[in-house]
Amino acid sequence: MPPLSPSSSSPSSPSSHDSVVAALRAAGCVFAEDEAQLILSAARTPQELAAMVDRRVGGLPLELVVGWAEFHGLRIAVEPGVFVPRRRTEFLVEQALAQAPAASVVVDLCCGSGAVGAALATALGQVELHAADIDPAAVRCARRNVAALGGHVHTGDLFAALPDDLRGRIDILAANVPYVPTDQVGLLPAEARDHEPLVALDGGTDGLDVLRRVAADAPHWLAPGGCVLVETSERQTRAALDAFTASGLKARLAVSEELYANVVIGTRP
Repeated sequence: MPPLSPSSSSPSSPSSHDSVVAALRAAGCVFAEDEAQLILSAARTPQELAAMVDRRVGGLPLELVVGWAEFHGLRIAVEPGVFVPRRRTEFLVEQALAQAPAASVVVDLCCGSGAVGAALATALGQVELHAADIDPAAVRCARRNVAALGGHVHTGDLFAALPDDLRGRIDILAANVPYVPTDQVGLLPAEARDHEPLVALDGGTDGLDVLRRVAADAPHWLAPGGCVLVETSERQTRAALDAFTASGLKARLAVSEELYANVVIGTRP
């Protein structure tokens, strides 16, 4: 597909709109009209518009083309090399708010862009917010999204990244852990496989390696009555529930058929 040629028309002119839609449609974008509107609104010049369309036609996820993703009513900044928040993960946010509506200490573990933490803090109001990720690129991106909320972002491997004074104080621990089995990563859509970090996707042999580590240590960090929430696939829910129960948590499963979301919730007695 040849690149979209810059023209003298403004980025939002009808001719530009038609050209963008045609280019996206030819590249196989199912929602070409909607994507065109977003790209046109983000482009400041015809040259920038052409470059953005070329990147999208080349397979770059739309969110990375425009620089943001919509999540739980927020515009979350995203950058190349960082996991793009999924709309289904909004269900995890809703479950956390329902489980702990008066939470005052919130941790977003495996935070990626920090979308989950930002959504929780926005909904709850004044909270102590911490986010952590092992990937420095994710940490940099998360800081952009939680700084205005007074949040703190830490670099490191799971709980090792957190300040020790959080032990026994966390009301909501949201851990959007990687849960794709290693041998299935290659089957993911190209947008994820080619443009998102492997550490945010690969969950080990059965996809639950990181989840089990979170489940094992979560009781030491949760406040009494505090909850930990993780997302899994439907086929992994039984093993995930068992991991939570084995660590002494009271475990239950929440499912959204509409969003194809499965969230395992563990509560410290």
